[in-house]
Amino acid sequence: MVSTIIVDIEKKIIFALRTNRLIMEINFDKEYLRQLYEEGKTTDKKHRFQPHIIARYQLRIKVLEQAQDIEELYPLHSLHYEVLKGAKAGISSIRVNDQYRIEFTVKQVSSETVVTICNILELSNHYK
Repeated sequence: MVSTIIVDIEKKIIFALRTNRLIMEINFDKEYLRQLYEEGKTTDKKHRFQPHIIARYQLRIKVLEQAQDIEELYPLHSLHYEVLKGAKAGISSIRVNDQYRIEFTVKQVSSETVVTICNILELSNHYK
């Protein structure tokens, strides 16, 4: 079922590119985050996750990729999108599941078009 969802999201991304619809630019702050997304595993022994967490992480990143801007995340209640407060002020997060979340920063660049750049900072255990 996860592979079906991935294929559907990839089709939407290709459609977005063909129709010149802007999609969010995704950058990874740490190498293990990029590896988890692109390869489904990491060489960093400190950051090992269960396969179902990695699959959900990949799906969540794809949702971020296909969004035109951050406002598209608000109606998707399953993401639990929020802007963090306190020591993590200025950082946004979405949920991978009840235990893990993806933390990221958002920056909008204005030129002829508005491009939203999402910098993935961490895949963290929400309760630690």
